[in-house]
Amino acid sequence: MLSLALQIAIGMVSIAMLLNLWRLLLGPESADRILALETMYLNSMALIILFGLWQGAALFFEAALLVAMLGFASTAALCKFLLRGDIIE
Repeated sequence: MLSLALQIAIGMVSIAMLLNLWRLLLGPESADRILALETMYLNSMALIILFGLWQGAALFFEAALLVAMLGFASTAALCKFLLRGDIIE
């Protein structure tokens, strides 16, 4: 039963990632694209965690933590570049 629930959740998160990719490619403004990229990071982190639960391996949780940190740093850098036009002052 848990395996079926995890497979359904993985499918739904995968569909959400495809919709985020669509927003990333067709976003009308840069802020929309940055938001779509941040949401893709969150969805990829959820996918890694769900896959780790499905496989029963703890290594995937550390990978999810790394993806979360990369997502935060890249989103902060992109937002700073969008607001000020420069990342390092």
